[in-house]
Amino acid sequence: MTKEENEKRLAYLKGIVARLPEKPGSYQFYDEEHTIIYVGKAKSLKSRVSSYFHTEVDRFKTKVLVSKIHDISYTVVNTEEDALLLENSLIKKYNPRYNVLLKDGKTYPSICVTNEYFPRIFKTRTINKKWGTYYGPYSHIGSMYAVLEIINELYHPRTCRQPITKEGVATGKYKVCLDYHIKKCLGPCMGKQSYEDYQKNILQAREILKGNTRQVLRDLKEEMLQLSEELRFEEAEEVKRKYLALDGFVSKSEVVSHTINNVDVFTITSDEKTAYINYLHVSNGSINQSFTIEYKKKINESDEELLQLGIIELRERFNSKSKEIIVPQEVDVELEGVKFIVPKLGDKKTLLDLSAMNGKQYKFDRLKQAEKLNPEQKQVRLMKELQEKLGLPKMPYQIECFDNSNISGTDAVAACVVFKSMKPSKRDYKKYNIKTVVGPDDYASMKEVVHRRYSRLIEEEEPLPDLIVADGGKGQMEVIREVIQDELNLDIPIAGLAKDNRHRTNELLYGFPPRVIGLKTDSELFHILTQLQDEVHRFAITFHREKRSKRALQSELDNIKGIGPKTRDGLLNGLKSVKRISEANLDTLTDLVGAAKAQIIYDYFHEEKGQVTEDK
Repeated sequence: MTKEENEKRLAYLKGIVARLPEKPGSYQFYDEEHTIIYVGKAKSLKSRVSSYFHTEVDRFKTKVLVSKIHDISYTVVNTEEDALLLENSLIKKYNPRYNVLLKDGKTYPSICVTNEYFPRIFKTRTINKKWGTYYGPYSHIGSMYAVLEIINELYHPRTCRQPITKEGVATGKYKVCLDYHIKKCLGPCMGKQSYEDYQKNILQAREILKGNTRQVLRDLKEEMLQLSEELRFEEAEEVKRKYLALDGFVSKSEVVSHTINNVDVFTITSDEKTAYINYLHVSNGSINQSFTIEYKKKINESDEELLQLGIIELRERFNSKSKEIIVPQEVDVELEGVKFIVPKLGDKKTLLDLSAMNGKQYKFDRLKQAEKLNPEQKQVRLMKELQEKLGLPKMPYQIECFDNSNISGTDAVAACVVFKSMKPSKRDYKKYNIKTVVGPDDYASMKEVVHRRYSRLIEEEEPLPDLIVADGGKGQMEVIREVIQDELNLDIPIAGLAKDNRHRTNELLYGFPPRVIGLKTDSELFHILTQLQDEVHRFAITFHREKRSKRALQSELDNIKGIGPKTRDGLLNGLKSVKRISEANLDTLTDLVGAAKAQIIYDYFHEEKGQVTEDK
């Protein structure tokens, strides 16, 4: 598009904006092909739409949206609530490119009560309202099974799929199945349970599915007392069994005071790309609905905007008529006859916290599911988290960690392990024999190794790490800093892993002077860092053991003049140990290394034995 064409486009759009009314409504943006690319709502159409064309708009994604707009239409409504409803329906109808994308979890199961002569009650993921009434969907499968279990225990609805008619029952067309004999069905198909009694049970089951369990309890209690007055004690005992079973179920499912009735609860959990809105419905103190929807952000929508959209979507979906809505923040929207509450204390705050916990758990579950399908996603997330925690200039793709190992300064070694993308890169591991340090001086050893490592990387023009992690606290960090910054003049971030008095890693340190970084010790990121620490320990100790074992194994043979490494290795490969070499006869040694060298070895060990005998 040329500059002249763009100016003409903007002039046309601003002409439309100038004519917009100061009334609530929904507006639609169209692209060059007259396809709806964005739907919005506003208390004042003119004020809201004109804000898109202000020169001070600083959101990049909003600027991109505006650059695609070629036409604007709008619909005026009476109230802001109507504007919200219209916006929601248009988004679902047209799925505009720049609106949030609703990932609504339609695969969650619901409970169906069929429209049959003798209704059945079962779980399903297929919704066809011609078949019956649906309750749900249930995002927490355990809750759904708990409800089905109590209904089956109390009312024994039939499970057979055969179509049963009134005429068929009257003519004796059906026979009872196994469920009747094991007392899981009362045999309505053969008239062993009356139609009226079966329908009364289904009516009570519907009330339980709606969450009206306390009303069912009151009805059962009244029925039990009535039967007792009529001296129908066996029937009263059966009703009492139902009452106790349902009362036990209610006591487990009730989470707040039963005085809280017919209340909706909404919370939002969001990040840069996604928002998760959790919905709870509370009736008689019990949660009878819990559901979370997911919105994919397109143009940096605010939490308030998304929460408004989620409230309208979920109340419409679950046909909620609650006059009280609990929310975590003030919502700039008015719904007719509805009161919004932001609780700070008490039972309503408990419900709000519970909703937030469900939203966070849903987000965590979705994240884990995505990471199973794409393991790299988890690594990027952890690198971003570490970058944010430490304030690093870029994601720490390559992390290196050092450790020393010696016994009283003998056989001193060091090791460097490398993690790339939060995973061990074993081909990049390095072993070091300490060359310039005498005695057990860990700081001096660390200084030598770090200098050798990074001076060589500079010389060979190899990539430097994005982060160095010191296996220790402030002392080790300072030694590494002296080499990196003062001697080599490099700018590599340095962190440290400090231990408590039980020698357990409990803190992540960063900066100079070092400060403690807030990181939970049971978090995934902390586990990765301790894995890095454990790996460098393992690698250093393994190298140290190999060196000690090699020295102990070979020292005796190295002392024999005229015997070189090749002869030594041949002897060890053939006889496996110095002890067996010392005890071998001349013929055995000759077969392995030849007569001349065999004589030298034989004389050495036998002369040594003689000397030991004389000393005694």
